Amino acid sequence: MSDQFKNLIAGEWVQGASVNANINPSNTGDVVGEYARASKAQAEQAIAAAKAALPAWARSTPQERYEILKKASDEILARKEELGRLLSREEGKTLPEGIGEATRAGQIFAFFAGECLRLSGEKLASVRPGVDVDMTREPVGVVGMITPWNFPIAIPAWKIAPALAYANTVVVKPADLVPGCAWALADILHRAGLPKGVLNLVMGRGSEVGQTILDHKDVNAITFTGSVGTGRKVALAAVSGPVMKKLQLEMGGKNPLVVLDDADLKTAVECAVNGAFFSTGQRCTASSRLVVTAGIHDRFVEAVTERLKGLVVDDALKAGTHIGPVVDQGQLDTDLKYIGVAKEEGAKLHWGGELLNRETPGYYLQPALFTETTNAMRISREEVFGPVANVIRVKDYDEALAVANDTEFGLSAGICTSSLKYASHFKRNSEAGMVMVNLPTAGVDYHVPFGGRKGSSYGPREQGAYAREFYTTVKTAYTFPG
Repeated sequence: MSDQFKNLIAGEWVQGASVNANINPSNTGDVVGEYARASKAQAEQAIAAAKAALPAWARSTPQERYEILKKASDEILARKEELGRLLSREEGKTLPEGIGEATRAGQIFAFFAGECLRLSGEKLASVRPGVDVDMTREPVGVVGMITPWNFPIAIPAWKIAPALAYANTVVVKPADLVPGCAWALADILHRAGLPKGVLNLVMGRGSEVGQTILDHKDVNAITFTGSVGTGRKVALAAVSGPVMKKLQLEMGGKNPLVVLDDADLKTAVECAVNGAFFSTGQRCTASSRLVVTAGIHDRFVEAVTERLKGLVVDDALKAGTHIGPVVDQGQLDTDLKYIGVAKEEGAKLHWGGELLNRETPGYYLQPALFTETTNAMRISREEVFGPVANVIRVKDYDEALAVANDTEFGLSAGICTSSLKYASHFKRNSEAGMVMVNLPTAGVDYHVPFGGRKGSSYGPREQGAYAREFYTTVKTAYTFPG
């Protein structure tokens, strides 16, 4: 009998309308736990609880919020191995990656604990004699959060922490596929001393729980991370209801890694393999397009292939595993579909792309590397979200830049080069929100802004001090002493 985990509504743990079995993708016979699925009525109760808690929490002191967030940070970091193991068990990241993500969640809460004490305003002289002008930031209100499955603790952390730091109340719906880490985070914050109703966790299906959050008049802001298609639906719902909600969307990517002839080959290979295939390629920042100039192309492809041959694909919890399983059967089917589409379009499957059998039943897929591709192919245009990457041969830097920018996405982009000239030009002219030089496209820090351009992102940035742009609203006050 597996453990059962309830929703958190108005400070109470509440049984759901049904139960969802959380399955380990490394071993489909292993049930991580049974998690309550909330009903529409329970989602409405959570929103009502957040609304009721807002006035007092919005007037709470920075010290009070600091102490709660710091206590949560301390517990997350103290339990990082345990939480990392839970993450790897429910999502399929390798154990070192799971522990690393849990650590990051703790660091995020520590950062925003400090932000509680750093929130500032402005005072300017008026153009009118004797008038004072003050600009202050206030909480935006009740924030609805819809989080994805690929970063089951880090993304809830980087949404919840700033929301609480800036004195908002929260209703969070984690991905139905991986509720365990979000439940653990809610439990930690609940025990850290959050007043009832400030944080509400409603697990369940997006079509029921998520839609209720989107449609409800008492939700003031929506932050969403997920696919482009779902993001568009979220945006329409947020602006077409009885109240127009403040909106923040983080969606897909088709991120390029440019490799120039003058690149250090070892560095370029590590950037490509890490960015494209680690975390099973299930990152919106994954470098799925490898744009390589002709002079280094063949050596690069050969070196990447040799590196891939040495990677171990196995149970995420096993020591020595480099790449874990795909998250579930649906995502595995998508990956295999795109491998088939690429072949049909004339791309060469240079290495990998085969289903693998391991000691335990799971969704194991060999990393797939395609060559002889063009930027017009679907494999270059559409996000696969799996361990699949394709190499595009170009003649020089100018063509590489043009190909890199020729996409509807604009989240992350990278370049491997020893030329300061090309590195500087690429940083300035890349049409992406984040640019990496001689680094994987998928590595980011928690204290600086995260987000993209074009179809990848909409609304204010996430993370770092820039998060205040979404989680606060600015008030301008004029005073004439008389």
